[in-house]
Amino acid sequence: MAIKSFRPLTPSGRFTSLNHRTVLSKKEPERGLTESKSSSGGRNVYGRVTSRHRGGGHKRRCRIIDFKRDILDQRARVQAIEYDPNRTANLALIAYSNGEKRYILAPEGLEVGATIVTSNQATTNDFLVGNNYPLEIIPPSTRVHAVELTPGRGAQIARSAGASLELVAVENGQAQLKMPSGELRFVHPKCRATIGVVGNGDHNKQSLGKAGRKRWLGKRPHVRGMAMNPVDHPNGGGQGKSKGGGGRQQLVSPWGQLAKGFPTRARTKVSNRFIILHHNGRKPRNQK
Repeated sequence: MAIKSFRPLTPSGRFTSLNHRTVLSKKEPERGLTESKSSSGGRNVYGRVTSRHRGGGHKRRCRIIDFKRDILDQRARVQAIEYDPNRTANLALIAYSNGEKRYILAPEGLEVGATIVTSNQATTNDFLVGNNYPLEIIPPSTRVHAVELTPGRGAQIARSAGASLELVAVENGQAQLKMPSGELRFVHPKCRATIGVVGNGDHNKQSLGKAGRKRWLGKRPHVRGMAMNPVDHPNGGGQGKSKGGGGRQQLVSPWGQLAKGFPTRARTKVSNRFIILHHNGRKPRNQK
């Protein structure tokens, strides 16, 4: 999706660059495929703030997305490409031959009127954008998205705008995937994946232009720790940007938890045994 810039008729418009939504063919969602969504404002069941800088924002309805793609061997026609306020990717409204409608993530290159299919078998010419197959029958070096981690659970990997994985190989009863971070990992070959790259890849090139648009997204102001006083944050204090304080220390949270420079993944995590190569080029501890 192309990026649209604006004439600098207002101070905010001077720096605003947004997605040009000419590719979207429908403004209102399919009512039967939505459900109500309540906002917590970052608060838990006791009303205490556990995730800061959240609150407000425009009212949204949650789109029910078919991440399982469990209707097999029925052709589905793309009826519309729609905006989803709950994610960076756009959605494709598809209608199966039996009349049932579903939402799926809209991959790059999928257009209104196209026909897609979900199946467990395919020929050489069937690996088109939007089709869904098990990893074991997809050719190597194919770009895929919306990949399952466990067969039948539904897509969990590569679901954001512009994301995709590379199917490296399927051998010895394991499918080898290369993640966007560069990590290599094993996945069960029966896991399903959709051909192509998630659309709306220019999403990260947007410039909101003003603070109000950030508030529409439900994001409240974020004050830097080094701009606070020492009583309010470990990085606060100092006369200007002093070396003794004012954020020159190692970056931490307001409660002293390190923010950078230490691993956040548990060493004892069960799925560690499926990782072949970490994103930083290191091999797991259990491999030589």
